[in-house]
Amino acid sequence: MGKEIKTNAMRILDRNKVSYEMILYECDEFIDGLHTAEITGAPVEQSFKTLVMQGKSGEYYVFVVPIADEVDLKAAAKAVGEKSVEMIPVKEITKITGYVRGGCSPLGMKKQFRTVIHESAKEYAQVYVSGGRIGTTIKLSPEDLKRVVRGDYADVVRKD
Repeated sequence: MGKEIKTNAMRILDRNKVSYEMILYECDEFIDGLHTAEITGAPVEQSFKTLVMQGKSGEYYVFVVPIADEVDLKAAAKAVGEKSVEMIPVKEITKITGYVRGGCSPLGMKKQFRTVIHESAKEYAQVYVSGGRIGTTIKLSPEDLKRVVRGDYADVVRKD
């Protein structure tokens, strides 16, 4: 059997002695979080996507939100103390984070950006986030995720 390939996200969890489960799935290109959950069998409400935004100040922020929800930009800006925030262009994801679209984990980016996790994560013993490459999901405790990324919880999704 071949050597297990670890991503930066997994190395950081290992270094912080965090227990997690790695879930691998077949995928050659970007698919959205809903399809990923369907493929892996992860509950949709416990599956979170990683969004990177830039504030008016020029600072970057990471928002970890449920895959079926959209970010409320005003609430997101307020959560990080900015006048406004906007999504970074897709073509800049790798340059800013070190990850590719569809494989962007809140763990192990090039730099540690301020991270906000949607408060619904607190309702679950385990949540699912990107493992740091397309085809890899990590299942871990939301408290461990929050501690390792030095994040905060906030309500940053749109209410329709």
